[in-house]
Amino acid sequence: MRRRTNWNTSWMVAGKQILAILLGTFILAFAYYHINFYNNLSEGGFVGLALLGKYLFGWSPAWSTFVLDIPVILLAWWLKGHRFMVYTLIGAASFSIFYSGFEQLSPFVVDLHGNLLIAAALSGLLTGLGAGIVLRYGGATGGDDVLSRLISEWKGWKIGNVFFVGDVIVLGLCLFFLPFKETMYTMLAVWLAGKMITWTISVKVEFKLPHFMRQEKSTAPIQIPVKTTASVQQSH
Repeated sequence: MRRRTNWNTSWMVAGKQILAILLGTFILAFAYYHINFYNNLSEGGFVGLALLGKYLFGWSPAWSTFVLDIPVILLAWWLKGHRFMVYTLIGAASFSIFYSGFEQLSPFVVDLHGNLLIAAALSGLLTGLGAGIVLRYGGATGGDDVLSRLISEWKGWKIGNVFFVGDVIVLGLCLFFLPFKETMYTMLAVWLAGKMITWTISVKVEFKLPHFMRQEKSTAPIQIPVKTTASVQQSH
């Protein structure tokens, strides 16, 4: 009975982590497509390289990011074990699927060219929230997340700061191909995202499973001792 209970508990923990990773990648894909892409904002890390590829060559970030992720995911398997690799694969694949779905099916257009400050703020808050949720629950959305996590654990630096440094390097490359104004607003967005990632990972709020997936508490009837005739006589 105890072994079965432990098995059920481990599956519920895994289910909670996977649902959280899916939620985080959905938020990320929504923000990258509807805010960053529509308003000519780039992004740091592998996603920034993928968005640059979309601007220059028309390549879809849904698949170019996945190609970039593969070698780093294999490195994560070697250094962190199979569980982390599986969660990273789930994060990378779900991001690609969500982004591709938004590209093909989403009717929403978020046009903030007239106020890029708002676009940068929304991008930073949403991408930081999405990435932070994924990292908090043991996964990663791609290769740059894996590298940032490994460097953070190795050096003891805040993971949000590691993200920011990596993003600035990629954005420096984007300056050669993208407008200066949009790139500067993108740097503001990635700075906010780094702060949001650190906050999301450290805040004391737990993601809860839907009610129908939670383990039910025991409903066994309470045993009430009943006095026998003999015990009653002895008491007298």
